[in-house]
Amino acid sequence: MATEEPEPSAKPKRSPALVRGLGTLDATMLVMGAMIGSGIFITSAESARIVGSPGWLMLAWLLAGLMTVAGAVSSAELAAMMPRAGGQYVFLRTAYGPSIGFLFGWSLFLVVQTGTIAAVAVAFAKFVGVFVPAISADVAPPALELGGYALRVSTQQLVAVALIVLLTVANTRGLKLGALIQNTFTITKTAALLGLILIGLFLGANTKAAAWTAAWWDSAANGWTPTSGYKEPLPVDGPGAILLLLGLAMIGPLFSSTAWNNVTFTGGETRDPGKTLPRALLLGTSSVVVLYLLANLAYLASLPFDLIQHAPQDRVGTAAMEAAMGPIGRHLMAGAIVISTFGCVNGLVLAGARVFYAMARDRLFFQAAGRTNKHGVPAVALYAQGAWASLLTLPATVAVDPETGATAYGNLYSELLEYIIPVDMIFYVVMVAAVIAMRRKAPLLKRPYKTIAYPFPPLIYIGLALVLVADFIYLKPKTSGIGFLIVLAGLPAYWLWGRLEAVPAKTRKPRPEPTSGKPDDR
Repeated sequence: MATEEPEPSAKPKRSPALVRGLGTLDATMLVMGAMIGSGIFITSAESARIVGSPGWLMLAWLLAGLMTVAGAVSSAELAAMMPRAGGQYVFLRTAYGPSIGFLFGWSLFLVVQTGTIAAVAVAFAKFVGVFVPAISADVAPPALELGGYALRVSTQQLVAVALIVLLTVANTRGLKLGALIQNTFTITKTAALLGLILIGLFLGANTKAAAWTAAWWDSAANGWTPTSGYKEPLPVDGPGAILLLLGLAMIGPLFSSTAWNNVTFTGGETRDPGKTLPRALLLGTSSVVVLYLLANLAYLASLPFDLIQHAPQDRVGTAAMEAAMGPIGRHLMAGAIVISTFGCVNGLVLAGARVFYAMARDRLFFQAAGRTNKHGVPAVALYAQGAWASLLTLPATVAVDPETGATAYGNLYSELLEYIIPVDMIFYVVMVAAVIAMRRKAPLLKRPYKTIAYPFPPLIYIGLALVLVADFIYLKPKTSGIGFLIVLAGLPAYWLWGRLEAVPAKTRKPRPEPTSGKPDDR
């Protein structure tokens, strides 16, 4: 008589199951923590230069916020329906097939997740340098230059790598520790952002600030021209130019609000995911959007508009704190950003590895990444992600000033992230469109949560996002083209991966994901 017990010699020892240990607070903190980095303190300067007035600046942030919440409440249906490790990767694979899922994971590993980890880690190191001047991009041995690129190791890069390594190792020690770090730093940095808002609105508010002295909707009255923030000629002038540039002005706000999808990557480790994930996505994104709008109102209430546009190194948050509190404000703001970026890197590290774990379970990534360690977390996937993110901090772009001959170094990952912006947005569009696709493809599939006011949120998101992508491609054709080429390079990689596998891609079946219904001892 057959038994359910496998023969000891027939199968290798199974990896420990993923632990469903994330509750509503943990998941919400992951959404907010991954969203709030350094962007809110910096990107308003560039957006203000592009559109030229307080009203258009606020509209750029408002539309970005509307897109974020509409995308989150739509995708929550998929998250509740398919609560598996990998989240968005699983949604795309299920709705459109494994090749689309692979291209998403390819771009996520190559640039999007790892490049963002590198960028935020370097921002952390940059602001630590406010307190420790020896930590600087300028404190470095001679660079090894190779054409327009170079390899260099500054003290700033070393601190960034150390942070990535520290948080990667911490997250291999179990979900409980990773979630504790995330909750602690998200609560702290949310309080710091609230402090900035209150100080800007009440202590720093003055009659010389943009809110009272700048024309809210007449950019030309503020000295703006279409070339103020965009150097190429435009086919239209006046209001038409502003509308065309509004999409470009939304890039900073939108990508200060991105990474809300990271919580879906942890679907296999969330308690009662049918309720927890939708709640976390709605509460987390809406809370951050409100905070971002209030922070921009604080900037407008405490700073003249030209100072917002031309804040030193675009550090609008620092300028607002200095205006309200004097020189000490600079250090308080630096401390707030250090806390913010630390928590952001932790959230990105914790969530991102779950996608590569899921890909490995589907035999679309290195098999070792599909196993968990004794703490029930995908340690190999975490190490692979951390290693590549650390390497991305090292290459630099080289630019030589034609007048002075001085050499300036930039960050290669920043260039790569700019290339990938329209493609990343397309992946968000495809994910939100999967809500509609799955309603048609699998109408009888159980849906613990259904999108509020369907189909309006997904249609709003898809419509705005496609206009934004088209605008970006028109204004930045070279940048966009390179980004699409990076992702399309994943197609031969997908084909090669299928050829190298012993089981043909068409007949390959994903391995079942080991999960545990038991929460950890919290």
